[in-house]
Amino acid sequence: MLWSLIKILLFVGVIVAITWGLGMLLETSGGVRVSVANTEFTFTPLMTILGLVAMLAAFWVLLKVIGLLSATFHFLNGDETAISRYFTRNRERKGFEALADGLMAVASGEGRTAMAKAAKAEKYLARPELTNLLAAQAAETAGDSKKAQEVYKRLLTDERTRFVGVRGIMKQKLAEGDTDTALKLAEKAFALKPKHEDTQDVLLSLQAKSEDWTGARKTLNAKLKHGSLPRDVHRRRDAVLALSEAKDVMLEGSSIEARETAIEANRLSPDLIPAAVLAARGYIEQGKPKYAARVIKKAWGAQPHPDLAAVFAEIDPDETPEARIKRFSALTRVSPEHAETKMLLAELNIAAEDFPAGRRAIGDLVETAPTARVLTIMAAVERGEGADDAVVRGWLTRALSAPRGPQWVCEKCQNVHAHWAPTCAGCGSLDTLSWTDAPETSVSMPAGTAMLPLIVGALGNTPDAPATEDAEVVPDHEVIVVELDDDAAEKAADQGQK
Repeated sequence: MLWSLIKILLFVGVIVAITWGLGMLLETSGGVRVSVANTEFTFTPLMTILGLVAMLAAFWVLLKVIGLLSATFHFLNGDETAISRYFTRNRERKGFEALADGLMAVASGEGRTAMAKAAKAEKYLARPELTNLLAAQAAETAGDSKKAQEVYKRLLTDERTRFVGVRGIMKQKLAEGDTDTALKLAEKAFALKPKHEDTQDVLLSLQAKSEDWTGARKTLNAKLKHGSLPRDVHRRRDAVLALSEAKDVMLEGSSIEARETAIEANRLSPDLIPAAVLAARGYIEQGKPKYAARVIKKAWGAQPHPDLAAVFAEIDPDETPEARIKRFSALTRVSPEHAETKMLLAELNIAAEDFPAGRRAIGDLVETAPTARVLTIMAAVERGEGADDAVVRGWLTRALSAPRGPQWVCEKCQNVHAHWAPTCAGCGSLDTLSWTDAPETSVSMPAGTAMLPLIVGALGNTPDAPATEDAEVVPDHEVIVVELDDDAAEKAADQGQK
């Protein structure tokens, strides 16, 4: 409003100044005398000014005529658009100015201004391949998704802008949560530009979410082919997708294909624990226990895991506890100081009823890593050695508030999963689950170990323990269960729920 008032005042001021100047010229005596071919011409000051203006106008017209003649000359020499460009040059200048202003408005977040500039640019330029792009971005900036979708649909009609239109509609469908339509559009965009890295990532993510493992592996191979993925990362993720594909084949009942795919996944990434487990089971079904043991040993050396121990036991399920301890030495001597190795050896000795050996095997884990599984093993050792019920209940009560230990945790969003999966259930990221300690939570017993006397009475020889922050009791893997009497079990369960 203020700017409009200023412009009006400036216009009035200019008119007043011109009127005053003309009046002064009319009142001025004398003039300008011009001699041409012995002929004199005398002009008043006003006539002199008007003559100069006329000469400037004539010069401007002369330039325009020369430009027209030049355009005609180029047209006659084969430039079919020379004359049309000559007459539309001014419109193009205004159109490109509007286009530049619109781009600046989009960058500044001024969506409505950008939309107005896009409409002005279209009016002067009549080049939808340029102005539609600006109009779509302006509509998105202004939050007008309906208008943006209309513009993106217009972009589909031009081969040069078809990819932009498909990708724009795909992003809108993703924002709306319509992943099925977004997947189809991502496939179309990938077909138009297979080297486009962002499109590759979106397509791979959507294929993984829809469990299209075969299609995801093709997309992953395309990323490797076009140089947008390092070879070592490709091998790892291809193994993850192959493992997921093997599980799907297994559900369909084709065990031979499942075994072959699982073995391929293990070959691609020997340290991928679920792939090693599935490949080992495939070898066991084929009657090749040595191959199964080799796969498990290699994976155990990379990362000891209870699932590996479980499938190693499946190689000979009917062996005696003593024979199992001897056979498992092939695993326990690989990483003897690892916590998983110590717990495994303790559980094997408890199964063989060698409780002192179980206590020795667990070592200092009670002090250094008092997880629910470690404390449950100690309860079983105490029970086996004939300790009082109060001591056993004390260990189990400590297990109520102890951390669960390593779990499948997403490296990106820290979401904890009960079982391994190719994608995170929280953030949907591919291949981000790792076997590690979960982040601490705020879940804990109301007063930590200060509540123990109320639960189990006098603890006797039960070691003191600091309060921890995880209320889980039973880990995912198999543990030795120590029975409580009904009253103690009920109190412990009530305390855990609190």
